Amino acid sequence: MAHYRASESKREQFRRYLEKSGVLDSLTSVLVTLYEETDKPNNALDFIKLHLGAAGPEPADTDALRLELAELQQKCTLLLEENKELRNRLLQYEPSPEEGAAE
Repeated sequence: MAHYRASESKREQFRRYLEKSGVLDSLTSVLVTLYEETDKPNNALDFIKLHLGAAGPEPADTDALRLELAELQQKCTLLLEENKELRNRLLQYEPSPEEGAAE
């Protein structure tokens, strides 16, 4: 009988821990959202993961983002090169500080 009370005490402590940390509220909220869905999803676990924020980005999204990143990095490199070239051309037309002091 003492073993039964010890496990009940641990369960109650764990329940209070979950309640205090907000886990029960989050789970309840997601389960209510799932319950209120008119078209139930085929995979309830994926629905719960998605609404709890545990699901990562979709592989297609990841691939698109990687492609966009590569394109933007290439564009950045080209713009840096163009900026450098334009600065060099501008220096050809500006007088150097020594020439400005002589005038």
